[in-house]
Amino acid sequence: MPTTSRQPDGGPTLHEVLLHRGYLRLLLVSALVGVPVSLAAFGFVGLEHQLQHWVWESLPTAAGYGRAPWWWPLPALLLAGLLLAPIVTRLPGSGGHVPVDGLGGPPTPPVAVPGVVLAALAGLPLGVVLGPEAPLMALGGGLALLTVRSARRAEHPQLFAVLGTAGAAAAISTIFGSPLVAAVMLIEAAGLGGPQLIALILPSLLASGVGALIFTGFGHWTGLAIGALSLPHVPKSGVPDAADFLWGVPLAVAIAVLCVAGQNVGHRVKALTTTGTARQTAVRTVLCAVAVGACLAAYALLTGRSPEEAALSGQATLAVLAADPAAWSVAALLALVLCKGLGWSIALGSLRGGPIFPMLLLGAALAMACAPLPGFGAAPALAVGLAASAAAVTGLPVTSAVLAEALLGGEAANSTPLLIVSTVAAFITAEWLRGRPRRQTGPVGRTEPAEAG
Repeated sequence: MPTTSRQPDGGPTLHEVLLHRGYLRLLLVSALVGVPVSLAAFGFVGLEHQLQHWVWESLPTAAGYGRAPWWWPLPALLLAGLLLAPIVTRLPGSGGHVPVDGLGGPPTPPVAVPGVVLAALAGLPLGVVLGPEAPLMALGGGLALLTVRSARRAEHPQLFAVLGTAGAAAAISTIFGSPLVAAVMLIEAAGLGGPQLIALILPSLLASGVGALIFTGFGHWTGLAIGALSLPHVPKSGVPDAADFLWGVPLAVAIAVLCVAGQNVGHRVKALTTTGTARQTAVRTVLCAVAVGACLAAYALLTGRSPEEAALSGQATLAVLAADPAAWSVAALLALVLCKGLGWSIALGSLRGGPIFPMLLLGAALAMACAPLPGFGAAPALAVGLAASAAAVTGLPVTSAVLAEALLGGEAANSTPLLIVSTVAAFITAEWLRGRPRRQTGPVGRTEPAEAG
């Protein structure tokens, strides 16, 4: 349909939307907002990465250990729970939404941003099995809304949503390895169509591009690492054959089952931690944090490896696993899936952070454990693990395929057919297991049924 034709509902055409003076101002504001938001996001992830390095590497070395001992997660997660409990129960916004509810939703109001940042810095560096994506999106959306007066936000709710989305895109512009992943994720999660979709694409894409520029420039200038999700080395891939699909599709289904099972546990934990008095919530939050620490310590005891591999968001361990899969035994990989998976499930319903990064590692670990199967291999297993885990946890198939392609880099071309089929298989399986029709899109990783009527 030509862009100048009138919409069936009588709404404006794409041509009218793009040339409207108010929309052009919105694009300019989105680009300008991307600068301070990206600077704030860079400072946040840089600080979080430095704290993480200090807790898990510098401090054990200073204490006389070559690496973090098996018991290290217990006091670390206890401290995380003690720091997080008052934030969850006393600060505006409760430190952000519970991660089992997914990403996205309404933009975070500016008054809640300090609590979100404090909750993330209190938990993520100490080993909480969650990612930085949700706090970054809340930070970006909340800061972007500071540029608009509260009265104007009330008068123009669409401006509120679009500008908040652009701010979130700027904040996570490189945390997934590519600004395109951030833009596609937020666009797909919005569930819009027609001119409204394009109208949302451009501010988000522009803000994420500006954000990526800021992240790249400040990264070179300061020398600070931000721990963005990337795989510098991946197994060499060939053209997928019948055996890759024979093993890959059931593996994608199994990864989806693992993800949904973890989310179900997370919902039960959320019901436990969010009911009762504030004091009960605080106590249960601390107990859940200690339980996560016990899962990480159990991994170290079972495998003799560092508990750091199971702690934190998982992007560093994922890069190590992709670079040298042969360094991991099948037993160690299965122990990682079991212990980190249980810790992730508990953290989903009680702590604060993002749900995506840890699930990517869990999917890749389960896939690599299956790589020795006849006719399979590390390269197709990694492609299946990344695509299937992303699709299952986010509920966004296009975003998941783009993310897996970006992570695999030059090796993605040969794996694309298997990657896409795995994405679809995992997405359908996860939706079927959740038992909810995907008719109305809610936050990333969560669906809401359409209202009757």
